[in-house]
Amino acid sequence: MEMIKTKDLVYEYIRRDEEGNVEGLTTAVDRVNLDVAPGEFIAILGHNGSGKSTLAKHINAILYPTEGVVLVDGMDTSQEAYLWEIRQRAGMVFQNPDNQIIGQVVEEDVGFGPENMGIPTKEIWERVEESLKAVGMYEYRKHSPNKLSGGQKQRVSIAGVLAMHPKCIVLDEPTAMLDPKGRKEVIRAVRALNQVEEITIVLITHYMEEIVHADRVFVMDQGRIAMAGTPREIFSRVERLKELRLDVPQVTLLSHELQKKGLALPDGILTQKELADELDRILAGN
Repeated sequence: MEMIKTKDLVYEYIRRDEEGNVEGLTTAVDRVNLDVAPGEFIAILGHNGSGKSTLAKHINAILYPTEGVVLVDGMDTSQEAYLWEIRQRAGMVFQNPDNQIIGQVVEEDVGFGPENMGIPTKEIWERVEESLKAVGMYEYRKHSPNKLSGGQKQRVSIAGVLAMHPKCIVLDEPTAMLDPKGRKEVIRAVRALNQVEEITIVLITHYMEEIVHADRVFVMDQGRIAMAGTPREIFSRVERLKELRLDVPQVTLLSHELQKKGLALPDGILTQKELADELDRILAGN
């Protein structure tokens, strides 16, 4: 069974005037079909307004389909009886960690979710410990969240979701407000959760370098899936990505330009090491 499945998903925002009268409809998600297997790491890309965040909010049943169906671990998100269970199975991490952190001490904040679930106290503290260790924040467990950096706060937010033992974590632009160091910290923690804990990851982002290690990538435009494939397949189509108003990682762009100059480089180079190895190979061949 798929961890996440959408069938012809449509979501329309209702536009109203100042008096509350309906002015029209905006289709934010338009006939999206998506299948995500348990333990998979997928990334959803798109410029602002492409529909990627609206899609993410359906996985956690924050939004409900206008048309179509969303299934999370086989449960229909439109069925109110499943709501609490769906939100336990698919945890959500948002852009701004300050909107999710409510405790005065890190370990108390991480324990808030399990406490609301009625988990026994002893098990709560076990979950807090394992979750903080999983994201590399255990040594900060007695700190005030206010004293942490942006990247550290976001890792605490992820630990708070992780403590509820979800099968899937949806991250809606979790690094948008972070500096490059903070972004790396968060993505490293997310990859570890996927690889070590085998948690299904859905990463919503517009930072291309964050998707290099994903199993599959979906690129959205005007509410539809415009491209789908592995990171290498996606990065092989530099001109198409530019058409979709997406930045291309510098190393991919550089290798693409070198290709155009006649160097026999493969398509879709993802890392600096890959490019260096390919250039070494070409030089050795000469």
